[in-house]
Amino acid sequence: MTDSKKKRMSMLDNLAAAGAHPAAGSMMSSNRALRSARDAVDAHHVWEIDPAEIEDERYTDRLDPQDVHDLRASIEQNGQIVPILVRRHPTETNRYLLVYGRRRLEAIRGSDKVSKVRALIAKLDDTAALRAQVSENTGRRDLSYIERALFARELLDSGFGSQAQIAEVLNVTRSAVSMSISVANAVGAALAHAIGPAHGVGRPRWEALAKELSDFGIDQDELCRIAIDVRTKAGASEQVVDEPQLDPSVLAFDAVARHLKKSASQSRGQKPKTKATALLIDGMPVGTIKRSRQAVRLDLTHVDVAFAEWLDVRAQEVLEELHGRWKRET
Repeated sequence: MTDSKKKRMSMLDNLAAAGAHPAAGSMMSSNRALRSARDAVDAHHVWEIDPAEIEDERYTDRLDPQDVHDLRASIEQNGQIVPILVRRHPTETNRYLLVYGRRRLEAIRGSDKVSKVRALIAKLDDTAALRAQVSENTGRRDLSYIERALFARELLDSGFGSQAQIAEVLNVTRSAVSMSISVANAVGAALAHAIGPAHGVGRPRWEALAKELSDFGIDQDELCRIAIDVRTKAGASEQVVDEPQLDPSVLAFDAVARHLKKSASQSRGQKPKTKATALLIDGMPVGTIKRSRQAVRLDLTHVDVAFAEWLDVRAQEVLEELHGRWKRET
């Protein structure tokens, strides 16, 4: 084997060694996924492709993928050192689907000096492509906790697979996936994007934030405004050279957490309010639905016994149908 070919074949292996150093189990999983991608590369050849021929239909795994200004300047000055990975489009000729390298692709798309993107072309199915995407990001810089949580929820909502399958792809336990999805649901995409990735803010603090959001039902629009305002001011201010650089998204998280804690403290001193609404069937009252800050209670005290038995058997099915309708409508 020639030195040139050896260099090309080891290119994806080198990606796993770049950047942060994950735990041993995570590193082994990352290496396996990246080597599988390497073995599927067409002739281990680096191609130059028109960026317009590449589609990005992947699951979103980062909250700030468009932050590419510095990367574009580096590529224009030094060239694109590391290729992106694409796979051939299943139905269209001369079209490709991005596996990983979104920031490099976006940087070159926005450049008026570089017209082609250097890429490896692999034969991968959807699952293998997703594994390669996750492994490449893990090898370079771990996704933050909230990025992983939103990523897991997107995989679940899109029908990618069960929580166990998602756990396997992300190389975590099923319980960790379940908890992260709960956090993502409580925080919501809007607030998460307003705060940003917040690297360094780990699971316990996000779980505490999610719990207070769920317990006290505080207006998230106001929290989004607080987060965006903090990030905007942090981005506009000049930080002192030779001092630790403050992450605007961490500052935004801290501001939101402080506001939540203050609001929660005030709410604890107030008596919880319960709102009851009468329920009717064929114009006749059959019970009430009561909603407090933390719960919803359904009392059906005047319904037909046969209907009550029917509902008792199908309660889970009816609840899931209503939840699915709610998701479609909202």
